Amino acid sequence: RGLSVDHSTIHRWVVHFSPQLLERFNRRKRCVTGKWHMDETYIKVRGEWMYLYRAIDSLGDTVEFLFSESRDLPAAKRFLRRVLDRHGRPDCIVIDGSQTNHQAVISSDAEDRLRDRSRRSLNSIRIRRSKYLNNRIEQDHRRIKRRIRSMLGFKSTASAEVILSGIEMVHMMRKRQARFADNPRPSIAEQFELTAA
Repeated sequence: RGLSVDHSTIHRWVVHFSPQLLERFNRRKRCVTGKWHMDETYIKVRGEWMYLYRAIDSLGDTVEFLFSESRDLPAAKRFLRRVLDRHGRPDCIVIDGSQTNHQAVISSDAEDRLRDRSRRSLNSIRIRRSKYLNNRIEQDHRRIKRRIRSMLGFKSTASAEVILSGIEMVHMMRKRQARFADNPRPSIAEQFELTAA
């Protein structure tokens, strides 16, 4: 309030600081549960449809997200590899009827079990396929899409990726996914301040 700042300056700040803030926020993010809901949603970039892969856990917390130009098996596997590397193995993944996501889960699960160097036997990840069971993530997509709709699309894939990461971070802040020792229920402004400090 009381400042006169051009919207392009704010855009440059978002592009510059979003990745750094997201990295710091992820260090404070609380652990996710063992049941995940995975899906992708459409995002318009330069008039073409691209995809935002997302996963949430059974509590509705965001597990991970990945912006991709294509919706195919390599993109789904790249997303799952990233999720498994950062958060470990879930007990169950709920997906819609997508054959691509089903193949990606099976393939990534097999690779992850082969990579595991411990002597324990790992159970395979259970896959539940139903478009009705995945309503939870569809509702979560809606909150992200509502924010993007007013932006009238993106001009480049690079800026789309960075801005979407900022939008996802604010969405996680609204869900209070970060742990702060001094303040157990901080506002979004306080979370920004504590993350940036």
